[in-house]
Amino acid sequence: MDSLIGRRIALVSRIFTPEPGAASLRLRALARRLHDGGANVAVFTSTPPRGTPSAEPSEHYSVSRAPVLRDRAGYVRGYLQYLSFDVPAFFRVLFARRFDALIVEPPPTTGVMMRVAAWARRTPYHFYAADVWSEAAAVAGAPAFVVRVVRSFERFAYVGARSVLAVSESVAERVLAVCETATVTVVGNGFDTEVFRPDGTMIVSERPYLLYAGTASEVHGAIIFIQALPLVLSEAPDARIVFIGQGSERDAISEAAEALAPGAVEFMSRMSAEETAMWIRGARATLASMLPHGYDAFPTKMYASAGCGVPVVYAGDNADQEFFDQPGSGWTADYEPAAVANAMLEALRHERDEQETRQRAEWAEANWSLRAVADRIVDRLNPEAKPHPSRERDATE
Repeated sequence: MDSLIGRRIALVSRIFTPEPGAASLRLRALARRLHDGGANVAVFTSTPPRGTPSAEPSEHYSVSRAPVLRDRAGYVRGYLQYLSFDVPAFFRVLFARRFDALIVEPPPTTGVMMRVAAWARRTPYHFYAADVWSEAAAVAGAPAFVVRVVRSFERFAYVGARSVLAVSESVAERVLAVCETATVTVVGNGFDTEVFRPDGTMIVSERPYLLYAGTASEVHGAIIFIQALPLVLSEAPDARIVFIGQGSERDAISEAAEALAPGAVEFMSRMSAEETAMWIRGARATLASMLPHGYDAFPTKMYASAGCGVPVVYAGDNADQEFFDQPGSGWTADYEPAAVANAMLEALRHERDEQETRQRAEWAEANWSLRAVADRIVDRLNPEAKPHPSRERDATE
């Protein structure tokens, strides 16, 4: 812990609190943890979208914001949008006071720019890998040359990093498949236990609902829940689905809902973590999905749901066995309407009790809190940290 005292650490991310998102919560927890360990923390990020509540001043870190291009939904998503953050961030870091280390968030273009800035400042950087973007681009149907370019950006960012901070073993393996000389540390992914907890205000609804909260993009395949909904309504006519957030498939999901289950699906814009937690607590279950035989990732929203004591319906391959081995964690289903509908009906019929809710939340907090993730990242920032022999490799080998 003493290794952090007096050190200057910069976090570089296109998203940060108060803008809603899993990355925002994770980075805020990390900034606080670094401060508690004695570091001076600076955050380089973007100006939040219009309508976002003002950020409260923090004694844990300083924040430098700059305007960026955003898409129609208010996200920094797309090549021009990424560059609108990356290029200014390069100069902001280049001409800032010297740092002892940088922690860099995706996309890979940010990793490329920060590697160059870090090289110019003779500063080590650590790159956070929540997923592998070239794989996601391939699943989304991007042209082959685009996938190759994204993979080259990833490789450039990985190989120059002091360490790549992966959210899971599967992501670590795929990082090494892109760049076998990368030094990879599995730090996990977590949720904010101060927000996503079982006690607190909940949404009370006359109609039971299942909740999909977060991004709905091509790799998630959340439209499967709409395709399953007519089968659900045939046995539970009062049921509905609530979608919170945005994503590239939002319009297609909305059109499918109007065609297949008019009046049974409600769409809401993204909201604060605190508001989302209220909706999670009131849901019979939350919904999560990943397209099979494609992009392999673990939706962070499942941790948040468990933290609130609410079970999950997961559609797709490669469900996290440790997560679903826990009593009352939820239901998994093959990615096809009939199987998903059966899991949704089980969730709607399931009656939770207080003990089950509490046990689920306690397990989630003990294993997946953002504090635990931040502790593992802090350990990796120690200049004397040793590579893990089974996972990490030195780029000079």
